[in-house]
Order: sequence, then C-alpha cells, then structure tokens
Amino acid sequence: MASRNKTAQTPADVDEFLATIADPVKRADSTHLVELLTAASGEPAAMWGTSIVGFGSRHYRHASGHEGDTALIGFSPRAAALTLYLSLDFSEHEAELAALGKHTLGKGCLYVRKLADVDESVLVSLLNRSVAAARAL
Repeated sequence: MASRNKTAQTPADVDEFLATIADPVKRADSTHLVELLTAASGEPAAMWGTSIVGFGSRHYRHASGHEGDTALIGFSPRAAALTLYLSLDFSEHEAELAALGKHTLGKGCLYVRKLADVDESVLVSLLNRSVAAARAL
C-alpha cells in the first residue's frame, strides 16, 4: 500500500520563499541555483513542502512497495549549507566530484556552503547528469 509523502509540491511562491533567506550570499546563491536547475531540467521552480525548491516531478516505487512523487531535482537553502537533492550514484562520479571543489555528500544529497566554493561548470555537469538519471528511473 502506498503511503503519503511527507514532502509534496505546494502552491507557495518560490520568489517569496527566497526573499525570506536572511544571509545575502545564501539568498543570491539560491537565486542562481534556480537559474541553473531550471536550465538543467527545463522545468519551472516550485515549492515542495516549506523549504525545498524543486523542478519537475517524477514517480518512484521502492522494492518495499513504497511509492510516491518527488521533484526531479531540487535544493534547499539550509542553515549549514545549500542542500542539492540529486539522483546520482556518487561512486560513479568520483572524478567530477574531485574536481567540484568544497562539498560534502549524503545519501542522494550534495552539500555546498556557497557556490563560490565550487566549479560551476562541474556543478552544471552533475546537475545535467542527475536530471538524466532521474528521468531514466
């Protein structure tokens, strides 16, 4: 039986959300990420829950039977770092990640303190690969 996702797309305004980010660097980085993720996905930005900016959507089903809908790609401007939600097996992208710059990884998440810490062309490549991977699922 499918359970309901905790995070679903909402009608909240992305620009209004971004305007609430107190740190001017994080706010500018978030605005730039909207541009980069829109270009990578070809989809407009939408709010998912109260703090995730997502682009497009896809349906997923786990082996456990749990299924639902999630953003194709997205990010959240968290206090500690910008959290990018990607659909990549990071072990398959070690060379790109080594060239990216300062970042950390979690399960399906790429954490960056500020965009100035990373090579934007490498980031764009990872974003494009993530969108392609998500669409192939």
